[in-house]
Amino acid sequence: MAGGSIILGIMAGIAVPLATLDVAAVREALEAEGLDGWLLYDFHGLNPIALDVTGVGRQGGHLATRRWYYLIPANGEPRGLVHAIESQTLAHLPGATERYAGREQLEAGLRRLVAGLRTPEGLSGSARVAMEYSPGCAIPYISRVDAGTIELIRQFGVDVVSSADLVQRFAAVWHDEETLAHHAAAVKLYRIKDRAFETVARRTRDRVATTEYDIQQRMVEWFAEEGLVSDSPPNVSVAGNAGNPHYLPTASSSRAIHADQVVLLDLWGKLDRPGAVYADITWVGYTGRAAPDRIARAFSSVRDARDTAVALVQGRVRADKDVRGFEVDRAASGVLREAGYGAHILHRTGHSLGESVHGVGVNMDDYETHDDRRLLPGTGFTIEPGVYFEDFGVRSEINLIVQPGDVIVTGPAQTELVTLT
Repeated sequence: MAGGSIILGIMAGIAVPLATLDVAAVREALEAEGLDGWLLYDFHGLNPIALDVTGVGRQGGHLATRRWYYLIPANGEPRGLVHAIESQTLAHLPGATERYAGREQLEAGLRRLVAGLRTPEGLSGSARVAMEYSPGCAIPYISRVDAGTIELIRQFGVDVVSSADLVQRFAAVWHDEETLAHHAAAVKLYRIKDRAFETVARRTRDRVATTEYDIQQRMVEWFAEEGLVSDSPPNVSVAGNAGNPHYLPTASSSRAIHADQVVLLDLWGKLDRPGAVYADITWVGYTGRAAPDRIARAFSSVRDARDTAVALVQGRVRADKDVRGFEVDRAASGVLREAGYGAHILHRTGHSLGESVHGVGVNMDDYETHDDRRLLPGTGFTIEPGVYFEDFGVRSEINLIVQPGDVIVTGPAQTELVTLT
């Protein structure tokens, strides 16, 4: 998902990309942000963003167990620092690489790496270098570099700032291949959702003993049939379990499904091929002819909150205006609070999508964090407001992709509770 791509092949009509680093584009972004460089660093895979942007995580044939650093300056050629026994870690990237072995060599090499970052035209003050750091851990998905490393870099007279906006551009933006893969996954998820609801309705109608786990395991089978993979089985939650946003049934802990209950399905998956990105949806049904007013009203408010958030994003993008993650959350949560559900909000309005279901891009969040990053063309994310009670919960989740001048929803949006009879 980093800038630029080399197409390796075509699989079932969808191209599979191997991301490559577009140094010129990074320099352009650094200039726009007023930064002197982007210092990418990793140790033992603690910084997946650096692995993704540099492609180190996709390089086979060697170990990467020691600290490495790769600096892209706003002026001049990129340069790296690697351990002597892992000298090929950055060999696929442009620029010279220095080697170190002992800790004294490491610190001396780092000092040389960041030396001379400021341009020679009389600029004063510390060089400003971006790293995967978020002040106050405001955006946890960005906070991948440990405090000790930040302290070490600052000892060399460098001002470390957050790379959040750079990450949004170079690790969260989808290209055509990822977008196609997302659409394909979404179609399959909606098909599985329909099959699950049909199964629940039929078994409830025929009074066949059924549990959340039974339906979940059928969905797991359908995932395999559809060629989808996921980091977890899907969620099937009934009645009070639906009031827990992160509940998952297991063989040893699962509620029976009966008549007159809320049934919430949350399913996320991606195509089983390199470079594919996730789709993630949630729908709610009721095993009866009509849900009680209390449940129906809660769902209507969630639906309206979702649609208000979508309208904000689409309106801003179509008017060529910025929209930021926290604003989307405020729009949705404002509807829920106005309806009297403020105390029943337990999570943000949405999250970034990527090769992981929770991507590194902007989240729709002014609740758990304050995400002030802009939604950029090519980014995909969820809108999923919900309200939760002791005896039930409702959530409606859809996926959006920002395009130049427009925003599309990549599947049907639920408008009323599905009647499962």
